[in-house]
Amino acid sequence: MAENTNSKVSIPQLIFIPSVITLAITILRLVGELQQWPSVLFNREAGGGGAIIGISWLVFLFGIYFAVKLWGGGEGPESAGRAIGYCLLALVISVGGGFLLAPDSPPAFPGKSVLGWLLLALAALIPLLGWRKLGKVLLAYAYAARIPVLIIMYFSIRGDWATHYSLGPPGVTFPDFWTKFFQIAFLPQMIAWIAFTTIIGSLVGTIVAAIVHRRRPAAEQAA
Repeated sequence: MAENTNSKVSIPQLIFIPSVITLAITILRLVGELQQWPSVLFNREAGGGGAIIGISWLVFLFGIYFAVKLWGGGEGPESAGRAIGYCLLALVISVGGGFLLAPDSPPAFPGKSVLGWLLLALAALIPLLGWRKLGKVLLAYAYAARIPVLIIMYFSIRGDWATHYSLGPPGVTFPDFWTKFFQIAFLPQMIAWIAFTTIIGSLVGTIVAAIVHRRRPAAEQAA
């Protein structure tokens, strides 16, 4: 299927409800951590991983939603296989970037962390080569989801709130507020999580949308 150059699907309209849902969960997460609600739901440790209440898992849900809506509106990729291939390439590059950013990962060389962040930023854009419209939608959703988190992290770090939004890696100290904010908030939220959203959302969304629309004609023929 060739991508539609005269798009009829509005990106702001498509991401509006998902973005509102994501914001609501972000606020709920913040309140839950401040109120010290059960940690299994609201993990307050550094990174906040494993908490049931969070927005990272929404990437899988909304990636599928966006892909199915676009494909159904005649804006599917030229080739689902090619789109998936680009997502896998982006995944490999992002893993490479993450490896370079890992503490004490060999080899050590000047500019290693800068290269790691550049690879993640590049990986975030690669899915657009396979399915441009879905990539654009996921980029827009990613920033709509992560900018509020970045704002919350600013105030959490500044106010030293007891939340995962203000905690850096264990044992790591920072010389001042802006260094900490840049390293644990700005770079991860504006690069790493953007890459995660576009890559995983595109990969899962393309696979599911291709299956859905392959089964649909078969069902129609059987009927």
